[in-house]
Amino acid sequence: MQRAIELAGYAEQAGEVPVGAVVVRAGEIIGEGWNRPIGENDPTAHAEIVALRAAARNVANYRLPETTLYVTLEPCPMCAGAIVHARVRRVVYAARDPRGGAAGSVFDLLPSDQRFNHQTLVEGGVLAETCSEMLSRFFRARRVKSSQG
Repeated sequence: MQRAIELAGYAEQAGEVPVGAVVVRAGEIIGEGWNRPIGENDPTAHAEIVALRAAARNVANYRLPETTLYVTLEPCPMCAGAIVHARVRRVVYAARDPRGGAAGSVFDLLPSDQRFNHQTLVEGGVLAETCSEMLSRFFRARRVKSSQG
């Protein structure tokens, strides 16, 4: 999670929502990413998607069984779908997303939706305070900036 937090800082420096993600297999990072939808002009360039794409390229397989995805914010429905399709074994996230989280906050796509042919283990709240504060600080600054000009 520490590396994901560092990556979230890269997103913040670029003016993106500060979210970072890493994919780990057998104790080794095989993919990482941070939010890039604004800079890439790509609505799918969430940290999780960027990390999953990098991991799939690194192992030359779109399936990522026996992996854990660490992410600083609870995945959205789009990212949850990609996680299921990639067959990620486990997701560990920091901050809950009360507006669009798909791991129990708003939607419960991970892990309990038994209609999918793959269920993902989920653990939330790891370093939540650190990541929640990073997100709050980012959005506070954005609100101040928009009210000034």
